[in-house]
Amino acid sequence: MNHLLSSVTHPFFAKTLLEWYPRHRRDLPWRHTRDPYAIWLSEVILQQTRVKQGLPYYFTFINSYPTVQHLAAAPEDEVLRHWQGLGYYSRARNMHHTAQQVVREYDSQFPTSYAGLLQLRGVGQYTAAAIASFAFNEQVAVLDGNVFRVLARVFGLTQDIAAPANRKVFQQLADTLIPADQPAEFNQAIMEFGAIQCTPLKPDCLFCPLQSHCYAFQHGMVSELPVKSKAKAARTRFFHYLVLRHADTIYMRKRGPKDIWEGLYDFHLQETESGELAAVALVAAVEAVGGQLDLQQVEEPVQAMRHVLSHQKVEAKFHVVWLQEPLPASSLQSTGLAAFSSSEIEELPKPILIANYISNSIK
Repeated sequence: MNHLLSSVTHPFFAKTLLEWYPRHRRDLPWRHTRDPYAIWLSEVILQQTRVKQGLPYYFTFINSYPTVQHLAAAPEDEVLRHWQGLGYYSRARNMHHTAQQVVREYDSQFPTSYAGLLQLRGVGQYTAAAIASFAFNEQVAVLDGNVFRVLARVFGLTQDIAAPANRKVFQQLADTLIPADQPAEFNQAIMEFGAIQCTPLKPDCLFCPLQSHCYAFQHGMVSELPVKSKAKAARTRFFHYLVLRHADTIYMRKRGPKDIWEGLYDFHLQETESGELAAVALVAAVEAVGGQLDLQQVEEPVQAMRHVLSHQKVEAKFHVVWLQEPLPASSLQSTGLAAFSSSEIEELPKPILIANYISNSIK
């Protein structure tokens, strides 16, 4: 059910936000440019990332790759290394591929329209709307989590925002609200309003300029809107990492496709149904990769480290295994493992779980 305000009050919504925004907006670097590359970069980084966390990554990328050509020419491992810690690594790979697409197919110039931007790999409706309005002042409304929340509360929209089919309802409303003469300012304003005023928990309703027009506030439904069905419970996976070492080298491998952390480096992995790996199974796993334990150097495993992803939880235990001899070339070829020094490992792109283990446990 929709409880839309009459069309007479729609102009009030945009007017109020546009008056609120200059007084409350945060000073963020991508708000001082019309460069579609810089805007796109910020939007990719800030998807599923808070501004405070994403800001240093933005500066790292814009300094390392000041133009789309620089990003397109960079090795993927280097891009992933800069991304390390942000998670959702498919975003970094898509970003890299999109940069190459812009250089290759568009002569290093971003498309200047919403429709054109949608043709880029990894650029969805929200990102295309953000770039089109912020860089080219096109009248197309953005729709992110903040905007969903503001619209649901103010206009009393009770559709489940987790259901893709309901996006159209919110998009149509947002498109009627965005003013033709200030699309960029309006889009920035409604997102900022959701980020710092109409927040998910404990919104500042007492000092909200939209209070008298807000359906959720007037009907005591602020905590109930927006409606969002819960995602499926995350499954737990048990990772036993064999940290294979010989002298000053450590063996790592690059993860393949169709699983988490594609393109990042970790250790030889034994995944089990439980949190335990029997000693006999550990020895068998080492021998299976062509290694022989050095029984003069035995270390206790590092207890489980938990890493929570959006759809699964990883319980990881690290078993340091010192080898009598380096792994044979045939084993390296069959397992994908390679020997690295500590300084080389520092430069590899790694899941934050692996990076934390290395910084805490490997001297």
